[in-house]
Amino acid sequence: MEETLSNEIDIRRQKVEELKKMGEIPYKERFERSCTIHEAREKLGEHVKIAGRIIFRRIMGKFGFCQIRDIYDKIQISVGRNEFSEEDYNFYKKMVDIGDFIGVEGEVYQTQTGEVTVKAEKIVLLSKTMRPLPEKFHGVVDQEIKYRQRYLDLITNEDSRKIFLTRSKIVSFIRRFLEDNGFIEVETPILQTSVSGASAKPFFTHHNALDLQCNLRIAVECYLKQCIGAGIDRVFELGKDFRNEGMDPSHLQEFTQVEWYASYWNFEDNIKFFKRLIEELFKECLGTTKVMYQGQEIEFAGEWPRIDYVKTMRDLLGCDFLDITDVDQLKKIVVDRKLFKMDELDECKTIRTLIDFVYKRKIRAPIVNPTILYNYPASLIPLARRNDKDDRIIDVFQVVAGGAELVKAYSELVDPIVQRKTLEQQLEEKNAGDEETMDVDEDFLLAMEHGMPPISGLGFGIDRFLQFIFDCPNIRDVVLFPMMKG
Repeated sequence: MEETLSNEIDIRRQKVEELKKMGEIPYKERFERSCTIHEAREKLGEHVKIAGRIIFRRIMGKFGFCQIRDIYDKIQISVGRNEFSEEDYNFYKKMVDIGDFIGVEGEVYQTQTGEVTVKAEKIVLLSKTMRPLPEKFHGVVDQEIKYRQRYLDLITNEDSRKIFLTRSKIVSFIRRFLEDNGFIEVETPILQTSVSGASAKPFFTHHNALDLQCNLRIAVECYLKQCIGAGIDRVFELGKDFRNEGMDPSHLQEFTQVEWYASYWNFEDNIKFFKRLIEELFKECLGTTKVMYQGQEIEFAGEWPRIDYVKTMRDLLGCDFLDITDVDQLKKIVVDRKLFKMDELDECKTIRTLIDFVYKRKIRAPIVNPTILYNYPASLIPLARRNDKDDRIIDVFQVVAGGAELVKAYSELVDPIVQRKTLEQQLEEKNAGDEETMDVDEDFLLAMEHGMPPISGLGFGIDRFLQFIFDCPNIRDVVLFPMMKG
């Protein structure tokens, strides 16, 4: 196999040298197109100039066909000796290979079998390919190659092209939807000096010029809230966040997320807004409000049922777990209720991590259709607003479908006294061994002390959402160039 590839590369390298000796430029500067491949398919009877990569070729004596394509579409090209001089036809037969980029000039017609085709009058070799493409009918099937050489995956796999074109449409739709509803997009620092905005383990680096230990942001929340305090009533950012945690089929350390914050909203307003966004997104970007996930059809239109987190957890544990402050005591209850064995709880160092562990496996996992979970324990999210009737509960909601969290949002905590207390509690948990805690962010607290209006914010992971709607087994399937080992 390696020997065959090496021979093919040598042959193509020789062709490049031959082209140069012939006075041909094997890598042209430009080509003037009259339309794209997709547009050409609608121009029956018209003369066009198009360009693309050859993905298929067949020569039968004095006549042949090839196909060229780009990311959006493909089209058949007929190449006949009657339309070319003998010299030009022999050049095409000998010097042009599958994988090369060519420019084509000719009339669009339809074959007897109904195939839209360009009758080539002129073919220009635009760029010579040194390596052959993967076998056309199977494409790239090796997962390692798909992720490391995504360009080959996109050239050969229709499903991958669909995923990444849809991803682009979804990102564009979200931006447009937010802007149409009065939100302003801002850019906040990726390199930060405080771990804030979420409970996660960060990446650290050193800033040489300032001699500072810095971290890559885990979320944009604290900066966007400062924008709200500055008077930007509705604000969002769509970009990369970084969390230095384990890799598995549904997690990557670098991921894309949109966060938005609206003044004078509570989390109920955000539920309505998010539901409207999702329904319109599905209709415009997917043409349906249904997806197939793990063999089940999931419908996003209509009403979404609700689950009270605290009530469901109380029923599960058989006690009011909100009154328990000792993690070992709560572990014993979990084990006594036969929910888990003690050794399965070793990584749970705090009440917060233990509650989250039980929730994800016993409450979230069985949920199939989109469901709103609300009323969360205050220990889980230090930045969320405490409920007016019970300050052990926070005004939070998540949308869960297919056992996965799609979005998290809440009424924001804007009380600087309570906020300082919750961040100091996070510091105690960090000292107890929990690496996924926030720092006491003094700059953020200073901004809060200058005053913030009522706020509701929401975080929405783009990668996980794409993985869900396309039912992909691995989150790398929806990330164009995922991080790989080695």
